[in-house]
This record gives sequence, C-alpha cells and structure tokens, in this order.
Amino acid sequence: MAPEALIIQDALSIELIRRRLSAQVVGRQIYLFGEVPSTNETLRHLTKAGAREGTVVLAESQTAGRGRLGKAWFSPFGVNLYASILFRPTISPEAAPVFSFIASLALADAIRALGLPAAIKWPNDILVERKKVAGVLAEVATAGDRLDYVILGVGVNLNVDRQALLEALGDAGHAAAALRELTGKEIDRNAFSASFLNFLDEWLLVYRDRGAAALLKAWRDRDILTGRRVQVREQRITFDGRARGVHADGQLVVEDSKGLTRKVVAGEVRLLD
Repeated sequence: MAPEALIIQDALSIELIRRRLSAQVVGRQIYLFGEVPSTNETLRHLTKAGAREGTVVLAESQTAGRGRLGKAWFSPFGVNLYASILFRPTISPEAAPVFSFIASLALADAIRALGLPAAIKWPNDILVERKKVAGVLAEVATAGDRLDYVILGVGVNLNVDRQALLEALGDAGHAAAALRELTGKEIDRNAFSASFLNFLDEWLLVYRDRGAAALLKAWRDRDILTGRRVQVREQRITFDGRARGVHADGQLVVEDSKGLTRKVVAGEVRLLD
C-alpha cells in the first residue's frame, strides 16, 4: 500500500498548524506532501520557481532524506517531523553558518516547551539526555559573491518506535531517541510543528533586530560541547581534544591533545565524556 493511502491518526494538517501559528515571516506559504525524496530538494525546486521567504515544506515521509555529511536521515511515514524552510537574508555567504543557528535554537526551545532538557551539539544537532532527537541540514545558494538563499531542513524524532530506530540505524540507534519515548506520551505533531515554526520566526527576528552576537549568546547557553572532551573527524583526519566553544564565524574551536587550537569547519564531533 502506498504511504498516501495509509490512514494516520495524527496526520499533519496545514489547517491545524495554522490555528497555532503566530509567526510573522515563517509559514507565509506552507506545502504539505505525503512522500518526497527530501523536503530540502522539494523546497529547492519551489525556490527556483520563485517561492517567497518563509515558505515551508512539510512531508509525512522522505525516501532520500539526508543529514549532515551526506548521512541518510531515517524518515518513516506518519510519525515524525520533516520540514524545510526558505530564507533570503541579506547577509554574506560567510555569515550563513551562524544564521543557520536559528533552526537549532528553535528546535531546542520547542523541545524544552515539552519539559525536556534539550541541548545543542555543534553545529545543529539536538540532544536530550545525550540522545539525538533532531538535526538540521543547512543548504546555501550563492549568486556571485552574494548569498541568494538559505534552506534550513529539520528532522525531529517525535513518535517513531525505539525498535524501528534500532532496526533502521543499527548500533547508531542506541544514540538516538524519540520525544514520545522521553516524555512518556504521544507528541501532537501539528502542535509541535507550529511551536517549532513560531520559535523559528522569533529567532529570525532576533537575528534581524539584534544581530549575530545575540544569536551566538543564546546558542552558547544551550551548547553541550564546551569544556567537554571530544573526538573530531574532518577531511580524513581524526583527533581528540577539548571543545572550547564556537567562534564568531560559527566554527567549533577545539584544543587538541598537544595544546594546539583548531577550528572545525564541517567535521563530525563525538562526545567522549
């Protein structure tokens, strides 16, 4: 049976999301699909066709969802949140990494609103009790030396079963969790979607009104890595060290075992303690 033919008790609904939506920019246009290769790819096509800033793409499932570093994102039908949002900020391409922090801040706030102690693991993973529950994939397009647009794609494990995570992810499934498991109750996907979009809009306005410094301060307050021992894998190089925080450009600063300071641009970081 095709996913679109399935009956979902908690199906996503644009109408139900809009009832709770108070955002000024985010959600000006919302598209909802049953199944797409990825919400980022779908929004990319809409962007080329002239989609406005704040356009949101939601899907019940993804057949080729991706996280950072090209890793597949497990996207079962009808249980989680898969969303992508379009932004057209008037910033330089170099400022995009910090701008992308609006997504992890919004996710952390939406999850904290459920009563869970959400923290951010650089650059944009969300952990609860050291289990990954959500992630962000930022895609940037440039036109010459200027930024054309930013697409922020998010995946949140809301109601997926632990057994399904383990079967799909193998050993990596032990490091993941769903919010239903952590709260002990079913998550209303429409309410959570609206909450996330509202927080995302709030952080967008913070960035516009108060700049990157305000965003970085809030992000650092939720950061789980600073002061912790970590292992970094980047460009075929692996090293251990201690995280010293995030630089003003959004890169992670790590002091390695020899006392040398390194800036991590796009590596994979694992907590060691």
